[in-house]
Amino acid sequence: MTIRISEFLDKNSISLDLKATTKKEVIEELVDLLVQANKIPTSSKEEVKRALMEREELGTTGIGKGVAIPHARTRTIPRIVAAFGRSRNGVDFEAVDGNPVNLFFLIVSPEDAAGHHTNALARISRLLRDEFFRKALMNATSPEEVMEIIKGEEE
Repeated sequence: MTIRISEFLDKNSISLDLKATTKKEVIEELVDLLVQANKIPTSSKEEVKRALMEREELGTTGIGKGVAIPHARTRTIPRIVAAFGRSRNGVDFEAVDGNPVNLFFLIVSPEDAAGHHTNALARISRLLRDEFFRKALMNATSPEEVMEIIKGEEE
């Protein structure tokens, strides 16, 4: 069964104008978005941020070409959730190619969902290898349009 990003990302978890200027701020801003969208409980917020920052310490999730996929598993959430953020100016996310990152897909999964988590990461990184897809996300004007672009790629 192919995992669909549109199953765990929705328009309420998308920001096309991230204010963050550091890796930590990007993660905080995207986690806050998930809390506001009722995707993760407020009580889990600090644990989720900590898990994401610990994962970054193992090695950057900045995969190059202006893309980062910060991700973590934690026992404090019941199901896989995602947030998408775009930074017009780019953020130094210590990406493997040394370039600033503009597109962020943040994924948080339950601790016991390793397979689902890995499949979600693989799916997103496959889509983001496509230059046309990245450009479409950079040019999107609304969260709804981001969802349409993703759903279009999933067809």
